[in-house]
Amino acid sequence: MEKALSILEFDKILRIAADFTSSEAVKTRICALTPSASLAEAMQNQAQTTESARMLLKYGYPQSLSAPDITGTLKRCEIGGILSPRELLGIARLAAMARNAKQYLSPADAGGFPVLSSIAQSITPVKALEEQIGMCILSEDEIADGASGELSAIRRRMRNLQSKIKDMLDNIIRSGRLSKYLQDPIVTMRADRYVIPVKSECRSEIPGVVHDTSASGATLFIEPMPVVDANNEIRDLQGKEAAEIERILASLSALVWQYSPELSSAYAQLCELDFIFCKGRLSLKFSCSEPVLNDAGEIALKKARHPLIDAKDVVANDIFLGGNFDTLVITGPNTGGKTVTLKTLGLSCLMAAAGLHIPAGEQSRVAVFDRVFADIGDEQSIEQSLSTFSSHMKNIVDIVGTVGKNSLALFDELGAGTDPVEGAALAVAILEYLRLAGAKIAATTHYSELKLFALSTPGVCNASCEFDVATLRPTYRLLIGVPGRSNAFAISSRLGLDTIIIERAKALMSEESVHFEDLIGDLEQSRHIAEAEKQQTIALKREVAVLKEQLTEQKTRLETNRQKLLDEARREAKRIVQDAKDEAAAVIKDLHELQKRAADAELNKGIEAARTRIISKEKALDAALSNVLKPAGDAAAAPKTLKPGDAVEIVNLGQSAVVLSAPSADGNVMVQAGIMKVSVPLSNLRMIKDVPKQKHPMQSSGNKDSGSYTVRKAHIKTELDLRGFSLSEALLETDRFINDAYMAGLTQVSIIHGKGTGTLRAGIGDMLKAHRQVKSYRLGRYGEGETGVTIVELK
Repeated sequence: MEKALSILEFDKILRIAADFTSSEAVKTRICALTPSASLAEAMQNQAQTTESARMLLKYGYPQSLSAPDITGTLKRCEIGGILSPRELLGIARLAAMARNAKQYLSPADAGGFPVLSSIAQSITPVKALEEQIGMCILSEDEIADGASGELSAIRRRMRNLQSKIKDMLDNIIRSGRLSKYLQDPIVTMRADRYVIPVKSECRSEIPGVVHDTSASGATLFIEPMPVVDANNEIRDLQGKEAAEIERILASLSALVWQYSPELSSAYAQLCELDFIFCKGRLSLKFSCSEPVLNDAGEIALKKARHPLIDAKDVVANDIFLGGNFDTLVITGPNTGGKTVTLKTLGLSCLMAAAGLHIPAGEQSRVAVFDRVFADIGDEQSIEQSLSTFSSHMKNIVDIVGTVGKNSLALFDELGAGTDPVEGAALAVAILEYLRLAGAKIAATTHYSELKLFALSTPGVCNASCEFDVATLRPTYRLLIGVPGRSNAFAISSRLGLDTIIIERAKALMSEESVHFEDLIGDLEQSRHIAEAEKQQTIALKREVAVLKEQLTEQKTRLETNRQKLLDEARREAKRIVQDAKDEAAAVIKDLHELQKRAADAELNKGIEAARTRIISKEKALDAALSNVLKPAGDAAAAPKTLKPGDAVEIVNLGQSAVVLSAPSADGNVMVQAGIMKVSVPLSNLRMIKDVPKQKHPMQSSGNKDSGSYTVRKAHIKTELDLRGFSLSEALLETDRFINDAYMAGLTQVSIIHGKGTGTLRAGIGDMLKAHRQVKSYRLGRYGEGETGVTIVELK
């Protein structure tokens, strides 16, 4: 199995996946990955890869998951060791990675990512430890002053002393009496003590301690006596600083040990996530997909590609094995793609069993085998005295000795490297033996005997790598069910070999061989014709699909234009009705003023009757407008005969009417609906037994004191709920509601439109700005529905 992994270049795939991480532990785990023989385990590993690839596509790449290895650090804590700033920063970095990973995986909890969700839930953030380390340690070489109050006080004292020393030395440098003894007017340090450079011949002029001498001996670095005590105190404070830093590090180390279970778990989960996401990134890199796994030995690869061949050059092929046949014999010219096909088949099986996605189309089926064997390539060895045939046979002997029922065996040029007759016979015998053992087999060959074996043996199928004789180039397309021709004569003729030689070579071939090659040629010609017809059919289907799409678009445009026309008609109808309402409102107002001044009871009665009729007609207009788009009925249900006086219903308006005349020659009927006389198609009418007398919801009653009247409000609501309405429907309903409320004498009403996207609120607001019956409006306050309600004050 290990040999097959190397031959099929599985190790190269793993190295590519390992490059996605910087964690040595995860790199080692990836490079040690092996295919599983368990279907359940392989499916579980595939689920991991699928979730990570989906997560990467949906939410992008997470921050680094390559956690620092803290195993040794935690062991030092366990035995009471004090961690260095570098180790503590590594712990803080791990804690931050765990916290970020949990946050990145938070959408997985919503569903669809059970594996990643389980890992995310097992991560316990230790933000307190992360923040404590971050507050105390600034870098690998620097501890923060705020790490402790004692450390802050020590450093503050040191800074004061250093400032005092610098001032004292600056005074010496600026002194007119002493500056002439200095080599340079500067303050420097030697052995962590502040000194000044003094000329060697002036040593006695500036008393102090000599800490260093220049290379030439001309300069002495002297610590003047006035600053010796201050420097000594600084030295003492430095010792205290080191001790306090040691104490801080010990305290942080103890805190790390306190959180060691959470840290150990976080490290393990981060390594697991890093491993899983490396598999996901490999899937995206090669445009792979999850295969459908089975343990029945069935392989059906769709548009399979070898991942190590450049995507611009590789040719995708459909590869089948294990369904109707257990052995695939592949023929074709050299460099035509036979070996690549074998490797693609074997590598896809190894990747699938290892939990990696495969470079093939969606819903490709792959079997999980117990073992995969491969004899591919030339392994002749001078040192071991092995020829090409011997090296191949040595591999075949090993394969035959260990092959089992659930095995996959791949052979490149089976039986090659020896006498063609013996080699072909040996190849057939090997295939028969492996088939009896229950293995699935794919083998490449040039032998015609193997082509005949595949044609005459049930369960064995021919395949070939296509070759274009016209261009003398392989197309690298795999054709299953079609044996390949040698094409030796055609290639030789195209290259200019004399036809006499070619014809003589044909004559030397046996009649059976010539007949077989001609048969293959006929099959290939028929396949080309069928392929051309298939492409023509596909082109016709594509053309039909385009025409269908164009017709659909045209229908959509027509429907859109129709809807636009209907909307325009609705707006025009609304405008006309609104104008009528405005005029009616003005008349009613005038009547109301007139009634106040009139003393005659009969006149009051007439005014009231006129107003009632106006309100009734207005309601009829509202009903007609609201039902303008109700669908008309079908002709089958239309009344057969009609005569004047019959009661009918206008279907698209939902309005009762009375027939005024019999149907005309063109099928239209003149009817009266309320005050309106309209011509209606016969198909839009339905017979009704009685015309219900509609009572207007607003009836007037006199007021004895004033002689005026008030409209009853029993059926007029003070609020209108528009939630669920389209904007056009809502505007119609709102207009009707405002007019009814105004006629009923209401002063304030509420319109409920909901918060939503704000479309209804904005549209209704625009309408209310221009409405004649509206005095003012505002959004609701707290307790009134807030922005989901508009409060309207009427004139």
